[in-house]
Amino acid sequence: MTDGLAERAATQPAGHRADLEPSFVAGRTYATRRRVGKVDAPLVLCLMIVAIGLIPFNLIVPGMTDLARPGLIMALGLFGWWFITRFTTHLSMRGPQPLRWALVFFMMSVLLSYAVGFMRGLTTMEANGADRSLLFFCALAGIILMTADGLPNWERLRAVVNVVVVVAALMAVIGLMQYMFSVDLTQYLIIPGLQSKYDALGFMMRGSSYRVAGTTAHYIELATVLALALPYAVHVARFGEKRWQKQLSLVSAALIAAGVGATISRTGILAIGVMFMCLVPVWNWRMRFNVAVLSVGLLGVLAAVSPGLYRTLFSIFSNASDDSSVSARYERYPMVFAYVGQHPWLGRGTGTWIPPQYQILDNQWLVTLLTNGVFGVVALAALHITGIVLAYRALKRSANDAEKHLCAVVLSTQVMALLVAGTFDSLSFTTYAVVMALSLGLCGAVWRLTHPEPQIRTSTTRWFLGGAYRPEVAR
Repeated sequence: MTDGLAERAATQPAGHRADLEPSFVAGRTYATRRRVGKVDAPLVLCLMIVAIGLIPFNLIVPGMTDLARPGLIMALGLFGWWFITRFTTHLSMRGPQPLRWALVFFMMSVLLSYAVGFMRGLTTMEANGADRSLLFFCALAGIILMTADGLPNWERLRAVVNVVVVVAALMAVIGLMQYMFSVDLTQYLIIPGLQSKYDALGFMMRGSSYRVAGTTAHYIELATVLALALPYAVHVARFGEKRWQKQLSLVSAALIAAGVGATISRTGILAIGVMFMCLVPVWNWRMRFNVAVLSVGLLGVLAAVSPGLYRTLFSIFSNASDDSSVSARYERYPMVFAYVGQHPWLGRGTGTWIPPQYQILDNQWLVTLLTNGVFGVVALAALHITGIVLAYRALKRSANDAEKHLCAVVLSTQVMALLVAGTFDSLSFTTYAVVMALSLGLCGAVWRLTHPEPQIRTSTTRWFLGGAYRPEVAR
C-alpha cells in the first residue's frame, strides 16, 4: 500500500503535487483540492455573507439576543468548526499562519479584560454586555480563522469575493431606492421564523437630503460596509474571468459608490479615499485614467440627478468644524481619559461600556481603550497591522497581476478599518464587523496561497506514507 502511494506521488507532475497530497494522508480523503465538496468553508462563508448583508439587522431568532442574527449564528458555527478540525490531523491546517498568533494576542486581551471587569463588580447591564461581547469576538474569530485556513485555492477564494461584490451591490440598491423614494424597503423583507428585535432606524435629514441605512443598523455602518466592498468590485471588474462578469462588477462598483454617497457619511467617503491611496500604486496608467474618468462621470451624474445630495456631501467636509457631531466627539475626551486613568492597562472590562448607561463615543479606539485598556488597543492594532503585513508580503511574491491586485485590495480594507475605527464605534455594528473580519481572514489566505512552500500553501502540512514522513514527496 505504501509503495503504491509513493509511486502515485512520484509520477504526478511537479506543478500539481501540491493539489494531490491529501490522498496520501489517509485513504478516504479526497484526491484533489480542486474537487469541491458539498459543504466546505467557502460555501458557509458565502451563505454567511448573504445572510448578514441582505437580512435586515433587526431580524433575529425568536427569544434570543441580537447575536442571534442568522449570519452571526453561522459565524459561531465556523468558530466551533475550526476548533474541531484542530483535533483531526489530516483535516487541519497545521502550517505557520501569523494571523492566528495575532488573533491569540487579541483574544488574550479580551479574556483578561473580561476577568478584570467581573473582579471590579458589574451592573446587570454591564455583565450582559460583557458576555455578549465575548461571544461576538468568538464569532469574529471563527470568520477570521476559517477564511485564513479554510479557503483551499484561488478558485474558491474568488468565489467568496464574487459573493461579497454581489451582496454589497444589492445592499447599495436597497439604500439607493430608500433614498430616491423615501420608502423603507426593509420592512418588506420578512423572513419566516425570524422576529424583529428593534425598530428600523428610519430616515434622518442631513442638509437637504435624507440619510439611509439599508439593511444595516446605522447610516455610517452602511457606508463603511460598502466602502470595504468597493475595492473587491473594482478587482472583479478588472480581473473577472468572463466579460459579462467584468461588466456586471463595473455596474456593481458604480452602485456601491453611489450607495456610499446616499448615506451622506464622511467616514465612508474618507474610506474610499484610503482605498484609492492603497490601490493607485499597483494600477497601470490606463487603469488610473479609466478610474479617474469613471469617478468624474459618476460625480457629474450625481450633480445632475440629485443636486441637493451633491451640495450636502460637499458641505459635510467644508463645514466640518461647525458640525455638532464632530464637536461632540471632542467634548467627550476629558471624560474618557478620566475613566481610562482608573484602569489604564486592562480597562474597565470587555463590553462593559454600554449605552445608555454610558455615553456613545463614536470612536472604537476610545471604546477599546476604556474597556480593554492599553493592552487591548495594542492587540486590536496588531491584528489589523498583521493583516496589512501579510497582504503586502503576498503582493510582493504574487505570480501574476490578478493576484497582486487582490492582495492590494485586501490590504486596503485593513487600512480602511484602522481609519474608520476612529470615526465610529465600529465593533458595535455586527454587519460591518463581519465584513471586516472576512477581509482580515483574506489577508491570511492570500499570504498562505502565495507562500513558496507547498506544505503551507495546501490543505495540510505533512504527508504520511505508511506512517512515515516523506518530505521529498511533499516537494
